[in-house]
Amino acid sequence: MNNTLMSPGKNVPYATAFAGLLQRDLRVMRRELGPFIVRVVMQPLLFLFVFTYVFPHIGQAGTVGGANFATVLLPGLMAVAIMFSGIAAVALPLSQEFGVTREIDDRVMCPLPVPAVAIEKICFSAIQSILAALLVLPLAYFIPATPVHAHVANWPMLITTLILASLVAGALGLTIGSNVKPQQIGLVFSIVVIPITFLGCVYYPWAVLSHVRWLQFVVLLNPIVYMSEGLRTALTPGVPHMPSPMIVAALLLSLAVLGGFGIKGFLRRVIS
Repeated sequence: MNNTLMSPGKNVPYATAFAGLLQRDLRVMRRELGPFIVRVVMQPLLFLFVFTYVFPHIGQAGTVGGANFATVLLPGLMAVAIMFSGIAAVALPLSQEFGVTREIDDRVMCPLPVPAVAIEKICFSAIQSILAALLVLPLAYFIPATPVHAHVANWPMLITTLILASLVAGALGLTIGSNVKPQQIGLVFSIVVIPITFLGCVYYPWAVLSHVRWLQFVVLLNPIVYMSEGLRTALTPGVPHMPSPMIVAALLLSLAVLGGFGIKGFLRRVIS
């Protein structure tokens, strides 16, 4: 067998070792499925309850981009669930694994190149992010006081966006976890993660930012914008959204940049 497909000095294909590492993480996640669901569901549940149930009942309901707010909010909340789940699945565990106990050393001893260990973390977090996004859907149909007008209008775009957005979230988590000191993780959430969420076109389509032209261009640096817009394209085509090629290209670019920074930081922390 080609040596590039085999672990050096071991009769174990890299693909088998990668799958084994992923299976191990999935087994751990199954044991903690309850806390995972609570963590993922709580934020969108509160947002939906306040903005799409309480507000209409107190006469504060409105429309954005020609659609009711619940319809506009659904793709954005799915994007937020993807982003937060992806970051939490990588950055928080890494802050422990790179700690005093150096648990990361056990992981990198598996018969895989070290960069592949980092890529496995991104892939595992992507699985969690996709599950998180799907958990938002039933909440959006049962909680809002006004009906959500959403349906899968473009399956290829939905699948592409879910996969790329989840990988980007995992890559961002890897970048944060590998380049930020454990004691500063909370600070990063306050000064980076929360702001990019509020400026990620979660609560409004990107097109309506034309009224604040400078901001419309600034937020193009934010990967959550393309997650929200991609999900709007697939689920709420009646709401204004970006062109699909622009969304896919931006997500691919975000994955390449964040993945590169994350893997480089991971290698530096492992070797140090």
